[in-house]
Amino acid sequence: MSMVDFLFYVFATLSVGGGLLMVLSRHPVPAALFMIVSLVGVAALFVLLEAFFLAILQVLVYAGAVMVLFLFIIMLLDVGPQGGKAARIKLFSLVSGILLVGMLVVVLVELSQAPDTSVVDPSTSWPELAEEATANEYNLTFSPSSKSFGFGLLAKYMLPLQVSGFLLLAAMVGVIILSKKFSNTDPEEG
Repeated sequence: MSMVDFLFYVFATLSVGGGLLMVLSRHPVPAALFMIVSLVGVAALFVLLEAFFLAILQVLVYAGAVMVLFLFIIMLLDVGPQGGKAARIKLFSLVSGILLVGMLVVVLVELSQAPDTSVVDPSTSWPELAEEATANEYNLTFSPSSKSFGFGLLAKYMLPLQVSGFLLLAAMVGVIILSKKFSNTDPEEG
């Protein structure tokens, strides 16, 4: 087993384990922290894939900004230890979860015992990439530079970027409305 394989298993376990601990956590603040651990594990998997820009975005945007927003919302709403979750796990949920994990283990064991039929010739591996992407008629090629990524984001994918910005704005307005505490006193009585 090579070092890359070992690191993949470590970071994959960190990602999946953080997700499971997030779901099983009874208090919302540790659940959000476990989600940060899971997102950092995914960023480490991006580093193993040599997608450094995606790894940085994963840490800055998701594990940084979005999770800080989640923690502020949790603390602002003053959610108790139960956090809206049931006190006991229902029997059906427990049995279905155990069956799902069992099926996943069986599939992983079968896949690990399959013979390796993909023999890769080192001379025909990945072609060399140009330093910058060509941007003629939005024909975007892969490039590790942030300039080509930004061009693609602001040229070809401008509409999805704007839609996601408006969705985040709507979520922020919703958080502000939910966080307001309305008094039950009648203004005519006072």
